[in-house]
This record gives sequence, structure tokens and C-alpha cells, in this order.
Amino acid sequence: MPHKNIGILYSEKKKMGEEERILSHLAKKKKINLITINLSREMDEKEIEEKIKDCEIIFNNIGEGEFGIEIAKTVEALGKKIVESPETYYFIEDKWMFFLKCREHEVPVPETILLPENIPLAKSELKKFGKWPVILKRVHGTWGEYVDKAENLKEAGKIIKRFWEKGDEKFPILAQEFIHSPSYRVTVIGDKIVQTAIKESKGWKSTGVYEQKFKKFDVDPHLEKIIKKVVKLSGIKICGIDLLKKDDSWFVIEINAQPGLDFFLDERERLLEEILDFLRHHEN
Repeated sequence: MPHKNIGILYSEKKKMGEEERILSHLAKKKKINLITINLSREMDEKEIEEKIKDCEIIFNNIGEGEFGIEIAKTVEALGKKIVESPETYYFIEDKWMFFLKCREHEVPVPETILLPENIPLAKSELKKFGKWPVILKRVHGTWGEYVDKAENLKEAGKIIKRFWEKGDEKFPILAQEFIHSPSYRVTVIGDKIVQTAIKESKGWKSTGVYEQKFKKFDVDPHLEKIIKKVVKLSGIKICGIDLLKKDDSWFVIEINAQPGLDFFLDERERLLEEILDFLRHHEN
């Protein structure tokens, strides 16, 4: 039976965000009771339980980060089905674990190593790695934050030091081979590829908020197989997968839950309708 009562968690200072307004409009057309829950104000467990009591399934549109994960855990602990499940954040939040899982399942990824938590030792490992220039990134971080490129050991040492001084915690850092390529985004809802976008930039960084313009690209059969593998191993139902291309080979960089739907604004309503239809019929 299709779900008739669908909850959506969001956090906006205003009454409702643009995506929530569109979803509300679409839900009315489809005769779905959309229960919007704005978590921008303080709300304890009892209040959350009261808000979600009639929901058959809940879409977590808060985004990544500790708050989104804890809310998802709370909702699941209260016995409600939520997309995405807290289990999936294991791969979203930890880039090293995602790399290891991809490698285990023979998903092509750039050569990557985990650096020691000591700058001299990290430099020693980078020298052995021998990939210059090299991308340095924290295991945790979104929107291209804590990602930089080093041309040599001296630059690498400065970047590592800056990362560790900037944050509250000394998070592990990955070193990854640099692939000169635009960033290719594939958006997936369920098991369906619903949008592609090439994120091009004048600089070397075309992920996160650094992209300048977008255009679409075709998904070839080989890439489609890669995408299906990534979706299956991660368990993420609604995601954006970022890739790079070297010669004719694809390389997966990362996966994002709550993917951006604003690459092509004229398609946002269509994508939100795809999400609503997926939630309506989702069983597991």
C-alpha cells in the first residue's frame, strides 16, 4: 500500500524552505498528507515523538552533519522508517571508510592513503606515495572544505598543519592522487538515475561550492554499472555521486545524501516529485 502520511524533517529559520513549499504543493496534488517538521527551534524527544506519530515514513532533509545524524537516530529509535537511515552516514561522513568499501567491491577510485598523525611521518609517507601534485583532504568535511592541493612536500606540510590548526579536532587526513578533470555528478533516487551534471571551474577545484557552470552528460553502460555498485554498497536511497574522469576511465570520489537539486532550477520540481513518489512507495 502506498504511504499516505509522509513526514519531512528540515531546519529553516523561515516557516518553510523552497523545497518544502514545492513538496507541499506536489503532495496536495497527489492527495498525500505531508507532515512538515521544522527543527530550527529546540525540540526534545517527546516533542519529536508527538510530531512524527502519524508518519508512515520520514524524509530527513536536514542535511549531513552531527545534528542530522542524531535526529535520524532518534527517529529510528522511536520506531519510524526514515530516509536516509543513520547507518548510511558511515559512508557519507568518513571518506576513508567509503574508499575502503569501494576498493573492496572493485569500484574504481583514485589511489589514496591515510596519513599518520605526525607531520614528519606524514611527509615520509607522501614521499613513498610519490603522486605529485597530491590532493590532501580530511576524512570529514563537506562542500569542498578541508580539501587542498600540494605541489611538493613543503606545501603538503603547511596544508596539513593548517588543517589541524583550523579545526577543533585533529582529524585524520587522506592523500589522494590528483586527477585533472571536471567533477561529474550523478543524482540517483532509489535505483533510478534522474540527473547528471558536469561541474566545471576555472581552477583545479570543481567540487563543493567552487563550480562555475553546469551542463549535462550521458551515462554510458560502464558508468551505469559503477553507479549501481556504489548505490548498493552504500545503501543510500537518495544520493549524489561525484566522479572524475581520466582518459576514458571513471573514478568515484564521494557520495552525498540529501544531494543538491539546484544544478538546473527548471528541473528541481521534477526531482522533488521523483523523491515524493519514491517515499510514497518505499518499503525497506
